Amino acid sequence: MGKRKRPCSDRSPIVANVLLPQKKHYRQRAHANPFSDHALDYPISPQAMDWSEHFPAFVDTGKTPEFADIGCGFGGLLIALAPLFPDTLMLGLEIRVQVTQYVQDRIAALRMTSASVTPPSSITAAPYQNVSVVRANAMKFLPNYFPKHSLSALFFLFPDPHFKTRKHKARIISPTLLAEYAYILKPGGIVYTITDVRDLHEWMTTHLESFPLFEGVSEADLREAGKGPILDAVYSSTEEGKKVERNGGDKWLACFRRKETTRISE
Repeated sequence: MGKRKRPCSDRSPIVANVLLPQKKHYRQRAHANPFSDHALDYPISPQAMDWSEHFPAFVDTGKTPEFADIGCGFGGLLIALAPLFPDTLMLGLEIRVQVTQYVQDRIAALRMTSASVTPPSSITAAPYQNVSVVRANAMKFLPNYFPKHSLSALFFLFPDPHFKTRKHKARIISPTLLAEYAYILKPGGIVYTITDVRDLHEWMTTHLESFPLFEGVSEADLREAGKGPILDAVYSSTEEGKKVERNGGDKWLACFRRKETTRISE
């Protein structure tokens, strides 16, 4: 039996479905070895990074990314948050080639289809102009992209648990990496972590609690501070998050605030 034709009034979703990329055409292994010698292009410093290619609608604003999704996967969090914070630039970092390409194509398609439905105004850019992705190894080159105290949010959603003890050094939360995260986060900025692996949750929480520049912040306090939409996206916007829900699994959330620091005068 042939497909039914939709009425003309429903043409926008048809266009979107035709243009949006399909994951089946972007096959890739579930994880990549962060210690492998990947062929990556990266800026020598944040000042050398040209953001105009990623955020052309914000070229003359002087803005740089404020949200960073580390290991962004298929971009679910970015796509969910983009319309909620249209004036905040967000960057996903993903090490896998095909997955990065999928997110690039997804953003390009959403920009194209959304522009015809919601044209830009003199105040706000067209939808999804505020999100982009780079192929990068966040364990090695994060300070090459972000200057000191430039981010207000860092996301680590369902990271690779690296179950074997000898692989724990590859976990994205570690004392060495926490120093870099504290460097690029603004005082008051939030680290969001979530996983369906309790052991990994306890690992991340223990390391963050032990690091002197971070302090735990409860979900209730964050919601009271107006960050409920961010938390909702953290829980449910990613492919992994949706898979956990389908399988009836648990999700373990832990959030930490970058502490204010005071310089001691001599």
